[in-house]
Amino acid sequence: MQEILSSFALTEAKLEPFGSGLINRTWKVYAPERNYILQRINEDVFKQPQDIAYNVRLIADYLQKKYPLYHFVAPLNAASGDDIIWYKNGWFRLMPFVEDSFTMDVVTTPEQAYEAARQFGKFTRLLSGFDATQLKITIPQFHDLGLRYQQFLDAIVNGNELRKRESRNLINELLYHKCIVEQYQLMVSNPEFKLRVTHHDTKISNVLFDQNNKGICVIDLDTLMPGYYISDVGDMIRTYVSPVSEEECDVEKIVVREDFYISIIAGYSDEMKDQLTAMEKKQFLFSGKFMTYMQALRFLTDYLNNDVYYGAKYEGHNLVRAKNQMTLLKRLREIDGN
Repeated sequence: MQEILSSFALTEAKLEPFGSGLINRTWKVYAPERNYILQRINEDVFKQPQDIAYNVRLIADYLQKKYPLYHFVAPLNAASGDDIIWYKNGWFRLMPFVEDSFTMDVVTTPEQAYEAARQFGKFTRLLSGFDATQLKITIPQFHDLGLRYQQFLDAIVNGNELRKRESRNLINELLYHKCIVEQYQLMVSNPEFKLRVTHHDTKISNVLFDQNNKGICVIDLDTLMPGYYISDVGDMIRTYVSPVSEEECDVEKIVVREDFYISIIAGYSDEMKDQLTAMEKKQFLFSGKFMTYMQALRFLTDYLNNDVYYGAKYEGHNLVRAKNQMTLLKRLREIDGN
């Protein structure tokens, strides 16, 4: 690790593991003059880490030119001039640590939900003049619901026979909700549904807060790609509105906190209301259903395929996750009865 740091001219520094992210490995670097964040990119998930660096570089240059006051956390250049380096068996990047900032893993107040949604909305709004098609695709078809549904159908045919029998009721429930796939496909084929620069991973831990609990900026741009706003808003709804996470096995605890839902829409709309088309403004609730249904599909697909993608900490883990998300989908549907 010291050799990696020396590539960034850091010779007197200490490291310690940092954060709760599950994909990349992250360390906080304590140096004499300031602190940094060092990350190793997970190549099992991101097959072309150079594409991530390319996207972030494009966005950083655009924001610096158009909105120089926006706090954008960009990787630093190594002595070679590169902002991502290869060392022995991995790709590494170094970023400045934003002092007096913090992240959180759980949304506990509507105000936090509002601030996070506002930051994601602001990020997309500032990039409204940027051609999203310039960005490289870091995870192909990441939020393509049609693909995720087809993978689910394939798992029903080819998956573990015992697990298919155990999951029969849940399989039927997910098949019944195919209308969400059909609605998604109609929407993305409509020119009023705009392709934009989209974060694609809007969990609360990807927002930096200041000591007054106000949002500073969004971070972790590995999934920054062209996309649709329902991905960002939908993932916030999916992960913010319930008081329990997707790991909760007691479905009675899964409820929709409507004040959190309202705060998400308010925060995002305060930044994006002039950017969204009339059609898009009608799809806020659908965005939550879209992302929750897709995650239920992905969890059950993985369960039927013997936990090859998400893995499992115990027998039936992905089945529990899928039932959790199916329950949340039902709760979201109760809001408008549809």
